[in-house]
Amino acid sequence: MAQFPLNVNGQSRTIEADGEMPLLWALRDLLRLTGTKYGCGIGMCGACTVHLDGTAVRSCQTTVADARGKKVVTIEGLGLERGKQVALHAVQRAWIAEQVPQCGYCQSGQIMSAAALLANKPHPTDSEIDDAMTGNICRCATYFRIRKAIHTAAQEMRA
Repeated sequence: MAQFPLNVNGQSRTIEADGEMPLLWALRDLLRLTGTKYGCGIGMCGACTVHLDGTAVRSCQTTVADARGKKVVTIEGLGLERGKQVALHAVQRAWIAEQVPQCGYCQSGQIMSAAALLANKPHPTDSEIDDAMTGNICRCATYFRIRKAIHTAAQEMRA
């Protein structure tokens, strides 16, 4: 066990953990941020997606040691500014407007992947969206609504 300083959702936090602990379990069990979901545990479904220094990563495959010194953003932190809740992120608003969720289990990972995509590509094509979202599985198959919501969010973010 060791002390790991983490920057999670704009706040400095220190956890005591094994460096090989998946970031997912540190977030959920140690920091009680349960919006990030456990899906498959092997990085294939995308339910556990968070941002690490702005890049979408699978937190079940990212260790606590890998996150040291980097900015971690979870679904709970997507609408934060300077540590305070200010508003829903454009992707979250679009998800609601386009009625994307059915069961909702994959949605935090889907939203985090979409937000990372739009941070790097403000005008994504359908093909670019499909490529970026390939690693996120939706068992309810709302893929067309997901793509539409990403276009809706992109338009809002450009306005």
